[in-house]
Amino acid sequence: MMPAYKKKLIEVAIPLEAINAASAREKSIRHGHPSTLHLWWARRPLAACRAVLFAQLVDDPSGHADKLLDDPKIREQAEADLVVRLKAWRDRKADAQGNVPDLPQPTLEDCAVDIERQRLFQIIEELVVWENSTNEDVLERARTEIRRSCGGELPPVYDPFSGGGSIPLEAQRLGLPAFGSDLNPVAVMIGKAMIEIPPKFKDQKPLHPGEKSRGWNEYKNAEGLAEDILYYANVLNAAAWKKIGHLYPKVKLSKRDGGGEATILAWLWARTVASPNPAVGGARVPLISSYWLCKKDKRPAWVSPVIDGRSVTFQIGYGKPRDPEAVSIGTKAGRGSNFRCLLTGDAITADYVKTEGMAGRMGWKLMAIVAEGSKGRVYVAPSNDQETLAFSESPDWRPEFPLSQHPQYMSVTNYGPTNISDLFMDRQTIALNTFINLIPDVLAPLPVPDDYKHALATYLAMGVSRLANRQSTSTFWDNGAENIQQVFAMQALPMRWDTAEGNPFSTSSGNFIGQVEYLVKNVAAFPTFGNTGQIVQSNARSVKFDDFVISTDPPYYDNVPYADLSDFFYVWLRKALKGYYPELFGTVLVPKEEELVADHQRHRGKDAADSFFLEGMTEVMRNMARQGRPDIPTAIYYAFRQGEVDEGGLSSKGWATFLQAVIAAGYQVGATWPVRTELVGNLKKNKNVLATSVVLSCRRRADHAEVISRQEFSRALKRELPEAMKEMQRANIAPVDMPQASIGPGIGVFSRNAAVIESDDSVMTVKSALQIINQQLDEFLSEQEGEFDPDTRFAVSWYTQNGFVPGSFGDADNLARARGVSVDSVKHSGIVESAAGKVRILARDELTAEWEPDSDDHLTVWECLQYLVRQHEKDGISHTTAVLLKKIEAKVEAVKDLAYCLYDISANKRKDAKEATAYNALIADWTELTRQAAAIHDTSGDRQTRLDI
Repeated sequence: MMPAYKKKLIEVAIPLEAINAASAREKSIRHGHPSTLHLWWARRPLAACRAVLFAQLVDDPSGHADKLLDDPKIREQAEADLVVRLKAWRDRKADAQGNVPDLPQPTLEDCAVDIERQRLFQIIEELVVWENSTNEDVLERARTEIRRSCGGELPPVYDPFSGGGSIPLEAQRLGLPAFGSDLNPVAVMIGKAMIEIPPKFKDQKPLHPGEKSRGWNEYKNAEGLAEDILYYANVLNAAAWKKIGHLYPKVKLSKRDGGGEATILAWLWARTVASPNPAVGGARVPLISSYWLCKKDKRPAWVSPVIDGRSVTFQIGYGKPRDPEAVSIGTKAGRGSNFRCLLTGDAITADYVKTEGMAGRMGWKLMAIVAEGSKGRVYVAPSNDQETLAFSESPDWRPEFPLSQHPQYMSVTNYGPTNISDLFMDRQTIALNTFINLIPDVLAPLPVPDDYKHALATYLAMGVSRLANRQSTSTFWDNGAENIQQVFAMQALPMRWDTAEGNPFSTSSGNFIGQVEYLVKNVAAFPTFGNTGQIVQSNARSVKFDDFVISTDPPYYDNVPYADLSDFFYVWLRKALKGYYPELFGTVLVPKEEELVADHQRHRGKDAADSFFLEGMTEVMRNMARQGRPDIPTAIYYAFRQGEVDEGGLSSKGWATFLQAVIAAGYQVGATWPVRTELVGNLKKNKNVLATSVVLSCRRRADHAEVISRQEFSRALKRELPEAMKEMQRANIAPVDMPQASIGPGIGVFSRNAAVIESDDSVMTVKSALQIINQQLDEFLSEQEGEFDPDTRFAVSWYTQNGFVPGSFGDADNLARARGVSVDSVKHSGIVESAAGKVRILARDELTAEWEPDSDDHLTVWECLQYLVRQHEKDGISHTTAVLLKKIEAKVEAVKDLAYCLYDISANKRKDAKEATAYNALIADWTELTRQAAAIHDTSGDRQTRLDI
């Protein structure tokens, strides 16, 4: 038998809305965020990783409720809370008229646990705030709680799919020894730069102190290292300019643009093909997706083609064009790769473009030059000299390695490029080579230990790799922001018809120093608490997990094969760093065959790809379950997306396959927490907007687990799911997240058993179990309606059938009688309008303007909720909303339950997105409104409310 372990916070409740809000906000943070160290395509939000690690390690208070009451302050508060909760419990039982026989009576221990849980929630809520990422006071409070729950230690954490390094980084920030591995060497290199290197140089002064304005005078953590990286990046930049600066001349400006010479920021190029019309003798014509250079209202600019016989040149136009639509479409003629010939007007079909590209017959035409003017961007017409100079020299080394031919993610290969070298123009390749080749020369004279030179070389090389993301034919000119956008604006390598070649020696996007400045802000901010951390290259199947806490973000079922995309960076990192990391860069390209994704292209068929993923993921999970630390649950992230649920509410194959691997490996799923990285204010296509990541809390299944029948599984769900769902509602899980959150306790019942047997003696699949869990969730929400007063139960049923439109009096009368009331009674309560043989529920804006629950002699839960939603829609989290919540205190739990019910009805039955959003928004703010309401007290005698400040 496996010993029993204390429940951790993640297995019971977490402040999900605070985590989601911080995760969403993090998406808008650029400077100093690890995402700007080097591009990685799938990073989990740092706030979520930090919160999940804390919740994994800290004990839930329910395991020591008796000890909590030994604290006089907690006991005093619990006793006060119990009085309020008992009154609400009695009132609710009375309202429900005996319909809730299993409604548990609150206890003093319940109140004490909630008080302590809220204290832990407050720590998490502080912890996830971005500004607290380097706040040692906040971080140390979290470390203290972890030590208290983990026998005085800060246990080591392992992530076998470390990817962009978010989980190990946040483990290190919390003071936990951080370990990770990944098969992809680019991911490993990013991890080493985040986890391994900074702690080695903690609090070390730089060789070259920077300007005082940088604010790093004390050089804490790795700030000294960051200062030296920037210094030697400037030395490297100067050395590169000395070598190849002649390839980046200035451009002469017209008097209109201020005259004189200006630094070029970018050359804007268009691909060309031979005209398909033989009448123009194979003349080259450009493929241009838009003529716009700048769409800003202050000074719009565009390219205007000039036709001269069989040649095309360009001039610059300013102001509002006569035909903005024509400017917007360039030479495009429809979607995709369909264009028109500028010389003849003939169609240049997609097939023709593809044929020309595959035959290697595409070329380049310079459309415009972007220069740095005294008052902003200046656009200059191209010249033959500038075009000729771009191809005047050839690089002495090219990354002549084959591009992946994946049709879904590497669409650029459909038009001719076969090698990675095809993604870079000659001048871009020369520049990248030059920066890389000069790194050893710049660092050789330094009078420092080799490990410091090694560190500097690593970050300088990553700066060049970042530069490659702005120096490629797959970049594009952003005519709104007026800058060069990176190659990987999406998780794919698309074909760009017109591209922006940046000047690496300018001050605009696409320059080298700018890339390094982003990078050093990360290095300066990385945690260096302790010095234990390691990221290695390893296949997740072969990792040893002995005595590690496991927290990991595995590859999603058939998600992007990042190994294919990573080759873009790998070839440059390998060229620069192979001498420093010979084992990491031992292969010519990134390993692909072992990458654990269900890639139908790579494995030559859907069935083979599915089997590869399921077998591989099951093996990894089995090792984790057998070897990981048994007293602390494992946290596993799953990239859950909108499309994961079909029209019937059933989960997709990806989600079911992933869960199947987890359960087959011997894990029992105890909780599922939907962590959203975007705050969503509406419902798309009348479906729930689902979480970006679902975090599963898992423990190893008991050795004595039983085999049960389908009927026994259903009975266990009926017995256990309602209380688990009520606990989630008490924790204010947003209604939009409830379907995914409910999977935890539901699949927990399923996965704690060795197997569930169907009536035909077959083993129940995870997909079938999820269907049953969904059904039970619907039943729970329906049964909750029985806990409301009769008038509210009538309103719920009537709304389900009719919404806010009229229905016949006869139908309403039958429905009301079945609930022990009359239509007149419901009308008297102020819920409905009844006239001319029709009955209609009143919309919120039709409710009485002056309404006081204390003076309402026919108070219903329906009214309380609708008035509260109306106030919240008007004022949001405010004193007035909190006052109203305080006034309906006796019915507050029933009001919240009704909000969950009406959300489900609105979103899933009536498909009313607007109405569903109103209930979801109220619950999302419920914790803060409750906190504010608790600070409001009656003033004796006049029944006025005041804040207890």
